[in-house]
Amino acid sequence: MLDLFSDEAPWQEPLADGAAILRRRARDDAPALMAAILAVAQQNPFYHRVTPGGHRMSVAMTNCGDFGWSSDARGYQYSEQDAENGRKWPPMPPLLRQLALDCAREAGFPQFNPDACLINRYEPGAKLSLHQDKDEKDLRQPIVSVSLGLPAVFQFGGFARGDATQRVLLEHGDVVVWGGPSRLRYHGILPLKPGDHPLTGAFRYNLTFRRAF
Repeated sequence: MLDLFSDEAPWQEPLADGAAILRRRARDDAPALMAAILAVAQQNPFYHRVTPGGHRMSVAMTNCGDFGWSSDARGYQYSEQDAENGRKWPPMPPLLRQLALDCAREAGFPQFNPDACLINRYEPGAKLSLHQDKDEKDLRQPIVSVSLGLPAVFQFGGFARGDATQRVLLEHGDVVVWGGPSRLRYHGILPLKPGDHPLTGAFRYNLTFRRAF
């Protein structure tokens, strides 16, 4: 998909009270970010987790940092190691951590200190249903979400699943930050449309930085 604003300097768009999109903020760092993602995946490969209800998630995921998020028949949880292989999650690469700190500060959250980075890989048709990020211990810490590769439609709703949602196109290098009064808003990704991105091919990658504990 052609990005009509690919040559524009990064800019910020308000999304809600305590939430903003930092357009193209990660674009210039994208090749290095992708190299770091692939290095993490070499240590802990992408894997389709299973929900507590027994459904295979359409998004493939891995993690890096002190803790990783996963899902299985026992529920959703953070842990220091991957239950699939018993190994500790790879360390969070300094480039990823610094990007999260910088974006959080620019969005008004200078105290953010992430200890987990969930890395999702979307293929055409993959989606993420509306949900809240509420498994973290300190909900005063924001969420920082980085989009790389194919564009996707981001849904940003209210505080109940049935509330009306905004639908926002997220493109390569866009970063969404939400916290404070927006921390527990429902959000999700509509099914990814097929495409071919020069850096990521047929995929969209998403980095979600959190403070788990």
